Amino acid sequence: MKRRSKKLPWYVFAPALLLAGTAHAQQSITLYGLIDEGLNFTSNAGGHRAWQMSSGDTFGSRWGLKGSEDLGGGDKAIFQLENGFNVNSGKLGQDSSMFGRQAFVGLSSSRYGTLTLGRQYDTSVDALGFGGITAAGNWAGDIATHPFDNDNTDWDFRVNNAVKYVTPTYRGLTAEAMYGFSNQPGGFSNNRVWGATLNYQSGNLTAAASYLKLNNPGLAAGGAVNSGDLFNGSSQQDIGVAASYQFTHVLVGAAWSHVDVYNPAGNAWIDNTALQNGATWNAWKFDNFELNAQYYFTHALWLGASYTFTMAHLYTSDTKYVPKWHQIGMMLDYDLSKRTSLYLQGAWQHVVSARTGTSFDDAQIVDASAGASSGPNQMVYRMGMVHRF
Repeated sequence: MKRRSKKLPWYVFAPALLLAGTAHAQQSITLYGLIDEGLNFTSNAGGHRAWQMSSGDTFGSRWGLKGSEDLGGGDKAIFQLENGFNVNSGKLGQDSSMFGRQAFVGLSSSRYGTLTLGRQYDTSVDALGFGGITAAGNWAGDIATHPFDNDNTDWDFRVNNAVKYVTPTYRGLTAEAMYGFSNQPGGFSNNRVWGATLNYQSGNLTAAASYLKLNNPGLAAGGAVNSGDLFNGSSQQDIGVAASYQFTHVLVGAAWSHVDVYNPAGNAWIDNTALQNGATWNAWKFDNFELNAQYYFTHALWLGASYTFTMAHLYTSDTKYVPKWHQIGMMLDYDLSKRTSLYLQGAWQHVVSARTGTSFDDAQIVDASAGASSGPNQMVYRMGMVHRF
């Protein structure tokens, strides 16, 4: 008796086909994320105390996708899409964009380096921030932010239309360059960004230097930096140098940054820039000096502290003001597991006012407080929880 062959349904072969395709292309895709939620207390916000539920003040709440495809010979195609969101309201975060934190695609080579295109962090963030050297924007988050986040160490803006190149590491040295296009016909230099960094890693020592230049940031729609993200002005340059060293139980870091803003018109936290004498602003210049340290009692328990001194030289059409800021921040963190942590934070800021009659006279721990203080002092306390997935 002749046996009839029986056809198997398509869904029996589908998993095998998918596995075969994965093995051939050697693709890797990772879904990841982080949720940071906490309760904040501000001692003085417009003359009032404030209690707030606040999302992402220490580690920005996010989820993302990143992946790579092995092209052979040490070469890979890579991508990353990262969304920022508010846990309390469910709203989108950075610039109300689906992937406002990061969105890029590129090529990575063990021989030639990495080239990426899209919305990305600027080179100064890569040097001082991702290296973990500054407390601001890293382990201390918003409570250690430099006044008005003038140097973007708290990652308050990203660069659109950006092309970034990172060299392979050679004897501990890694260089990086980036250009953010304005995308404007007839306005090539209007709202563009370019910068470079040099990073050094040797044993327990990490060091970095960076330079960033912005032309008319935020003033032209569709350009490299969105309006309101940082300073508005005709141009801005950021210079930064930092280093850290890891001892057995202690990590210490120091950083200096200098920022020049020409023909300034304000930023997201300076809502009052009008001078009472009718003069106009010519330039704002900031120098930030930060010292920080973390002490690890155990792998699961550590205490961190930071101090930042900021001096500004604010030039007008007829005079100069020199306000100063002192800011201290502390954080105690306990890891319940590899993914979940509980923490306590506190920060104090004092302004030595130059009596400008503007927002420069009032203390404000930006991104963490409920608003600007009505005087020269402000304190912020936070109790929070972080879960990573």
